[in-house]
Amino acid sequence: MTHGYFWLADAAVKSVIVLAAAGLLAMVLRRCSAATRHMVWTAAFAGLLALPLFRVALPALPVNSWGPAGVVFRVVAGTLPADAHAAVDTGAAAGFESRSRSQARPIDWPRVFAGLWFCGAGVGLAQMMLAWLAMARLRRRARGFSGLSMNGVPILETPRGSMPMTFGLLQPSILLPADATEWSSERREMVLQHELAHIHRGDTATHLLARAALSLYWWNPLAWLGWREFVRERERAADDLVLGAGARASDYAGHLLEIARSMQSAPTIGWAAVAMARRSQLEGRLLAILDSGVRRGGPRRAAGWMAALVAIALIAPLAALRAQDTETVPADVDATIRAAAAQKNHEMLDGAAKAAEAYQKYDLSRKLLDSSLEIREEVAGQQSVEYGLGLVKIGDLERDRHNVDEAKAFYTKAVSVLGNRPEAAPVLIDLGFLSMKDRQAAFDYFSQAQAADPTHAGKALMWMAVVRDLQGDPTAAEPLFKEAIAVSDPNLNDSAAAFSIYAMFLERQGRNDEAAPLKAQAQAILRNSHVTQYRQTDGVTPLRVGNGVTAPTLAQKIEPQYSEEARAARYQGTVTVAVTVGTDGTAQNMQVIRGLGMGLDDKALQAISQWKFNPGTKDGQPVPVQATIEVNFRLL
Repeated sequence: MTHGYFWLADAAVKSVIVLAAAGLLAMVLRRCSAATRHMVWTAAFAGLLALPLFRVALPALPVNSWGPAGVVFRVVAGTLPADAHAAVDTGAAAGFESRSRSQARPIDWPRVFAGLWFCGAGVGLAQMMLAWLAMARLRRRARGFSGLSMNGVPILETPRGSMPMTFGLLQPSILLPADATEWSSERREMVLQHELAHIHRGDTATHLLARAALSLYWWNPLAWLGWREFVRERERAADDLVLGAGARASDYAGHLLEIARSMQSAPTIGWAAVAMARRSQLEGRLLAILDSGVRRGGPRRAAGWMAALVAIALIAPLAALRAQDTETVPADVDATIRAAAAQKNHEMLDGAAKAAEAYQKYDLSRKLLDSSLEIREEVAGQQSVEYGLGLVKIGDLERDRHNVDEAKAFYTKAVSVLGNRPEAAPVLIDLGFLSMKDRQAAFDYFSQAQAADPTHAGKALMWMAVVRDLQGDPTAAEPLFKEAIAVSDPNLNDSAAAFSIYAMFLERQGRNDEAAPLKAQAQAILRNSHVTQYRQTDGVTPLRVGNGVTAPTLAQKIEPQYSEEARAARYQGTVTVAVTVGTDGTAQNMQVIRGLGMGLDDKALQAISQWKFNPGTKDGQPVPVQATIEVNFRLL
C-alpha cells in the first residue's frame, strides 16, 4: 500500500475496533437505562471523528511484533573492493529498466478505494449540509404556534401531516404540524415534553456529531448498526424523561403509535433534525414504554459530553498506535509527480524516492527527488531550510551511489543554504567524511558541525577524535573521545558507535580493562535501540519453526558490503535482523532489532533483500517463516 493512502487502512481498522468495543459495552449495559447506552454510542462516534485528527497531530507509536525466531542465519561481512559497489548498483539499475519497459501498468487499487471513500464521505456531508439549509429555511419561514409555549423554547408551525421534530444548535426550536391544534391537550403536552427532553439532553448536537461520523465511515456496516442503536437509545431516553415526568405509559404509547401512523417525515430531514417517531423502531419503543421493569433514569447532559471527551482521550493512544507506514514505488511515476506538484506536497515524492532507493532503483529515485526539490523551491524558496534539506536528500542518494564528487557538490550547496543552523550539522559531518583524504579539511568540517549544533555534537566529536587518531596523535584523540561520550545521547546507535570505537582505541593501546565497561555500555545501548523496518509486505503472518513447520534454507546470498564510514572508523560489530522468509523465497518484513549504526544497518538490509531462500514448508506446502539473520561485520 502506498504511503499516501496507508492512513485510510489504518483508520478503517481502528474504526472497526472502536465500534465493536462500543457495541460490546452497550450489550454489557443492556440492563441500564437507555440514556446510559446512548452515552456510549455518542462517545464512540465522537471517537471516530477524532481518529483522523489524532493520527495527523500525534506522533506515531510504532508496533513491532518480533520475538526470538526459531531459525538463525549467520554471515560474516568483511570489506569489499570499491568497484564491487558500482557493479551491484549498475546491475540493479539495468534490471529495473528492462523490467519497467516490459510490465504493464497495474491498477492503483489504493487510489481507487481512497477515491470511493472520499466520494461517499463527500456525498454524506453534502446531504447533511443541504438538509440543514432546508430545515433552516423551513424554520425561518414558519410562524409561531399561537397559544403554545414551553419554557421559553420557540414552538413553530409546519405543514399538516409533518412529523414533530426538534432543530437547531444554539437556539433549538420545536416544530409541530399545523394539525396539532386538533390534538387533545394531553397529546400536545406529551409531544412537547418529548421534544423538550431532546433539547435538555443536547440531542440536536449529538445527532449532528454522529451523523458526521456516519458520513465519514459510510462504508462500514458497523457504523450503520451503531447509528441505528444510537437513534433507538436516544428516543427511548427521551421517552423515559416523559414517563418520569408523570405521563401514564399506556396513554403515552397510544399517542406515540397514532403519531407514527398519521405523520410523515421527509427522508432528508433525518440528516439534520431530530424527528419524534420512526416506524421501523416503533415496536421496540412501545415495548420499552410499557415495560415497568425498565430503568428510566440515566446520566445528565453534562455526563454525556464528559463521556465523549473521555472516549476521545482514550482513543488518542489508539490513533497514535500504528505499524510504521511502508513506502512503495508508485506504479505511475509521472502521475505521482504531477499529483505532488498540484498538491505542493514534496513529502509524497520523498517517500517514493526512499522506496525506489531501497530497491536500488537509483535513477528513478533521483527523478523523484529532483521533482521534490522543485516543489520545495516553489513553496519555500531557494534560501529556505526546506530547500536545503531537499539538496541534502539528493546528496545522500549520490553518496549511496558512490558518486562522491556529485554528493559533495550537493552537500556544499546545502551548507550554503542552511548556514549555521542546526540542520547543517549532519551535512557538515558527511562532508567531513567524504573529505577524509585531506585529514585537516575533514577535521575542520567536523569542528564546524559541532559548532552548528552543540546539543548533538557527539558524532562530530567522535569523528574529530578518529581523525586525530588516524593522524597518529592519540594524545589529542583521547580527550575528544571522552567529550564525545559525555555529550552523546545514550538512546542512539551513534552513541554505541562512539563507545565501541573508543573501546577499540583503548584496546590498541593495551588498555583492555578500561575498554571493557565501554564495550558493555555499547551493547546495552544497542539492545535498547529503536527497531528499523525495510521492505515490509502487508498481510504476511509468519510461522515459527516447529509443530510441522520446517526451517527455510539459504540458497543464494550476496555478501554485505562494509560501509566506508565504518571502515574509516575501524568499526566492527553484529547487526541482527528479523525477517519473514516468504513463500517466494525472498526476505520480507525485515526489521533491525539490534543495530550498529555507521551505515552498517543499511548495508545489512540491502544485502539481505537480495538473498534467495528455499522457503519453509508445512505439510509439504511453502509457508512464510520467521527467521533471524546475524551479520557480523569484521575488518579483514
